[in-house]
Amino acid sequence: MARIDHIRDLAPNVRELTLCLVEPGPSALHFLAGQSIAVEILLPENQSQTVRYYSLASPSIQSTRFTLLLSLADQGVGATYLFQQSEGATVQFQGPHGIFYLQEDKSQQILFIATGTGIAPFLSMLSSLLNNATTIPVTLYWGLRSERDLYYQAELQALADQYPCFSFVTTLSRAHQGWSGATGRVTELVARLPSVDGLAVYVCGHQPMVNEVSQILREKGDCPIYREQC
Repeated sequence: MARIDHIRDLAPNVRELTLCLVEPGPSALHFLAGQSIAVEILLPENQSQTVRYYSLASPSIQSTRFTLLLSLADQGVGATYLFQQSEGATVQFQGPHGIFYLQEDKSQQILFIATGTGIAPFLSMLSSLLNNATTIPVTLYWGLRSERDLYYQAELQALADQYPCFSFVTTLSRAHQGWSGATGRVTELVARLPSVDGLAVYVCGHQPMVNEVSQILREKGDCPIYREQC
């Protein structure tokens, strides 16, 4: 069991939840960077329960507190239920779960590709890599819709300033005039990669994007692709 300790609205349809473990339950949450938990959701129509999986966005070394990202964009039952909860509310969860986590191969450069709240597991992975003083080049491609959907930009820039091995590109598919950053879908950034030699690629987002990115990468050559649907 966990208690919602802090709520922060990041964008009109995106919310960050910080949760703290409480009894009864485990005294610590041990997970690999990139893994998820299954949150128990109460369905209002018949008061039955289901589960929804959310990637852990916090560093894996934080064993009693963890962070989830929610998106109301698709009006899913999980996000709708959790958006209705207030600070102090408790939630039941299972896990951690999943085989989508940071691999230990240190011979390859890393490319993270995300859309929307698919950024969540990569925040945990970045913390793991950078806190362990990696010198492997790490790049993040993150696709969002428009300026109103931007969040975590200052935090990512601070990481890029502190760690020379890390860089990121945020691209907007529906940018307004005056936006000076990258524009277009994140798949367009992937299509412009000159080569995939020496790359390990992690992809997280809606299934059509994950499929399209995987196809583009395979056409460019042979590289490991680790995929997660959100």
